[in-house]
Amino acid sequence: MNLFSSRVSKRGISRARAAVTRLAWLWMACLLVFMATPAWAQTHAAAATKVRNVLIFPFATPDLPREEQWMGEAVAQAIMSGFRQIPGIIQIERSRLQALTQPEAWDEQAAITAARVLRADVAFFGEIRRTAGDATLQARWVEVRGERVERGTLDPIAVPDGALLEKLRQLPVAYARSLKIPLTDVEAARMQKWAAPTTSLKAWEAYVRGRAAAVRGSQDANEAAVEHLSRAIEADAQFVLAQYALGSVHQALGNRWKAAAQFRASTQLDSTFPEPYKSLGDLFLTAPRRLFDQAEEAYVKAIDLRPFYSDAYVGLGDAKAAKGDVNGAIGAYQKALIHNPLSAQVHASLGKIYYAEKGLYYESVQAYKKAVDLDPLNTEARMGLAEVYEDKGLYPEAIAEYKKVVELAPTNTGALYNLALVYERTDPREAMALWERYIQLAGPLPTEKDWVDVAKLHLRKLKNQFEKDK
Repeated sequence: MNLFSSRVSKRGISRARAAVTRLAWLWMACLLVFMATPAWAQTHAAAATKVRNVLIFPFATPDLPREEQWMGEAVAQAIMSGFRQIPGIIQIERSRLQALTQPEAWDEQAAITAARVLRADVAFFGEIRRTAGDATLQARWVEVRGERVERGTLDPIAVPDGALLEKLRQLPVAYARSLKIPLTDVEAARMQKWAAPTTSLKAWEAYVRGRAAAVRGSQDANEAAVEHLSRAIEADAQFVLAQYALGSVHQALGNRWKAAAQFRASTQLDSTFPEPYKSLGDLFLTAPRRLFDQAEEAYVKAIDLRPFYSDAYVGLGDAKAAKGDVNGAIGAYQKALIHNPLSAQVHASLGKIYYAEKGLYYESVQAYKKAVDLDPLNTEARMGLAEVYEDKGLYPEAIAEYKKVVELAPTNTGALYNLALVYERTDPREAMALWERYIQLAGPLPTEKDWVDVAKLHLRKLKNQFEKDK
């Protein structure tokens, strides 16, 4: 109907004008909200970001001499660092590759196999070859959709001597455009900056070697990583990624003060770099003095700098939970899932708080099961699920999960202790064997002393019972 037709009554015209006025005010309000929204949010509000789970492999170096083979890992590190700068790309941790059979080189078939096992949507791989003096970088990708595989190959990139860093900076953006990932100019520039944020090839090589060592995770490997990363900083004292990586390795080694010093050095070098704020939050959260307010402040800073930083939302949720703000913690975890719906860590955290703080058995079990489904190697989620089953008297289910944890992590003393407790209710003989195994494993550990004493009491009680029954 024509709002301005003469057949419309005055009352109808008044209503129509009021409706138009309301629409106008609504439009202005939306415009003001849009103008107040950061540029990154405007871009991704217009078109919802497609979330992709990705694997990034070291490039093969089939004909490079031994002293140049680090370049294959260098490409992977550049891609990883570049893609951390945009939303929608969820990088599967390199440590999860350790559970897979390691090929001589990550070619297409190996990449597809790993992607299917780890449920990756996309895998990045390729090779670097040297022909006629110059190196050539050939980047490839596969997108796995069930049984279907889509393949992509980027244009070869010639890498003259001394030009590796310059060429690496181009690669993440080239990959994004090949996969039709929308990028703003600001995002593209940020990806290029962080793909290789140093001007020193010597520093970059030392950094790459340090990161590769740290992935192995052992004490010796972490100590080797400290040496490499220290050399990277000697070569370029402004190399913020190396400063931060060194802090992460110190944290893994248990050197809290050294880790904190490196994280603070990173923030001083570049106050827009969010990772060290998140890591400082982790240190505050686990500090003996219960620095929960400082942890929350650090996580909020990281989120301000990178609003799609899922891990920082998880930390914020943990800090709020530690302070007793249950609803605030759940809200933070749910925001983490918006940016990374595939995070097993977030689902495990929700499972814990649903049961421990809300008493929601069904919701807790579903969250834990989702975490295990996303990451079958997640021992934290399996432990939480087992504890809920045990508390509800579902002993066969609890035993199955505790056994899986022990299978995945034979030195997990908590799982072994709990497994022995549950078996006391169902199979005392098996419980005795498990208590003996726990005491042997945990006996030399100072942190387990009190628990070992309790375990010995349980074992003595069971033995006495069997003596009486003879």
